[in-house]
Amino acid sequence: MFKYIKNDLPASIVVFFVALPLCLGIALASGAPLFSGVIAGVIGGIVIGALSGSKIGVSGPAAGLAAIVLTAISALGGYENFLVAVVLGGIIQLVFGLLKAGIIAYYFPSSVIKGMLTGIGIIIILKQIPHFFGYDTEPEGADSFIEASGENTFSAILHIADNIALGSTIIGFIGLGILLLWSNVLSKKGKIFQLIQGPLVAVVIGILYYVFTKSNTSLGIDPIHLVSVPVPDNIDSFVAQFRFPNFGVIGNPEIWVTAFTIALVASLETLLCVEATDKLDPHKNVTPTNRELLAQGTGNILSGLIGGLPVTQVIVRSSANIQSGGRTKLSAIVHGFLLLISVILIPTLLNKIPLSVLAAILLIVGFKLAKPSLFKQMWNLGWKQFVPFTVTVLGIVFTDLLIGIGMGLGVGIVIILIKSYQNSHFLHIEDKSNGKHRIKMTLAEQVTFFNKGAILNELDTLPKDTYLELDVRKTSYLDNDIIEILEDFIIKAKERNIDIKLISERGVLENPNSFVEFFKLEKKL
Repeated sequence: MFKYIKNDLPASIVVFFVALPLCLGIALASGAPLFSGVIAGVIGGIVIGALSGSKIGVSGPAAGLAAIVLTAISALGGYENFLVAVVLGGIIQLVFGLLKAGIIAYYFPSSVIKGMLTGIGIIIILKQIPHFFGYDTEPEGADSFIEASGENTFSAILHIADNIALGSTIIGFIGLGILLLWSNVLSKKGKIFQLIQGPLVAVVIGILYYVFTKSNTSLGIDPIHLVSVPVPDNIDSFVAQFRFPNFGVIGNPEIWVTAFTIALVASLETLLCVEATDKLDPHKNVTPTNRELLAQGTGNILSGLIGGLPVTQVIVRSSANIQSGGRTKLSAIVHGFLLLISVILIPTLLNKIPLSVLAAILLIVGFKLAKPSLFKQMWNLGWKQFVPFTVTVLGIVFTDLLIGIGMGLGVGIVIILIKSYQNSHFLHIEDKSNGKHRIKMTLAEQVTFFNKGAILNELDTLPKDTYLELDVRKTSYLDNDIIEILEDFIIKAKERNIDIKLISERGVLENPNSFVEFFKLEKKL
């Protein structure tokens, strides 16, 4: 875990600055105490970060649960009663993990996962534009099209012109300029610029700007446009921020319904994020999904016991971690400690950070998730990939995350059912051990994303020093998801000294450089 500490420590600082406003904003949007979001962020970083098998995933309170939490607190008669549902939801997640329900993650098609990442990127950009200009009517972290204020995502942007805060806008542009200069120029000039990340510099400049201009009525930043961490007067008032569940209501059926809802939605969001994070990971690590459910369940039990919001793995934090060079779970754990230490020791300093600077950081994160080139790439892969991708993106932007995913998944299943024939078995393994361990894997006539989990697991469990014969002569349809798995496996094969012999109608190829090139996906429209 400490092997890549020089990568993980700078990444953890960036994740901290991304997570801090989201923790507070999601708590506000949920109608919960602000400190409950911080608790969830700390638990997500330290506890789940330590227990999870994901090297680069980061957990914390999720915007997708905000509406559920807001309704439940009122329906269940108070926040302490709601915390019982959070604890029970965590226990149910443990049951999901023990029942190996994590395999569900392998059945989300690649086009939908990429659509989810792109949709989230677009949502981040659209939601942060108002904050960038000092129009802070909507809490940070909200992701629904219809906002609590009654506006929608686009009407809020249209109203910016009438609500621009000059000071916030100026430091927002300064922060954005620093981030672009750092990532595009300075980071290539020396190691010092890689160790000291641009977001840290932008935040420091933002604090200095606020301090030196707060007496200026035109250039200063109003406190409503700053981070708002609860500031306790003494140790007793700090401890008083923790809330504890009222287990006297555990017999209430509504508590159990809410608990199951939290467990189901949190598990789905986590599994979607795990699949998306593994897709973004440049080192192509595979996260054990059942272990992830066990880690999330444990985290939610602890979060509920001390007054925190429900926790999931979150793509915004995870993608910021990857983009900042995080390599191991140390970055997630350290970000959790940074949240804990900062709210104890320097809450007043945190409350001098302009929201527009943090919005600039998130704008960069969003752009990297929603690169325009990805639309062209998905178009080139053909309509079977492009249609579910586009439906997912539009669904997320105009509704919310889970509805958008459901729409994309529905379209993807319909396309697969139209294009695929019945095919119960696609994989045949023959162990021909003679000297070097030889395994022959024969793919069936039709191989779709439904077969994704089995192929991924088979490749991941191949022993070192294996000679793999991959026979695709009978395969008339090979889904893009499977080809991407094979493409990612090339990296792992080199690390584990696995030789690959690809047998096809076009001949035999030893250790192919690229499966994508070999199958020429671009031409299979």
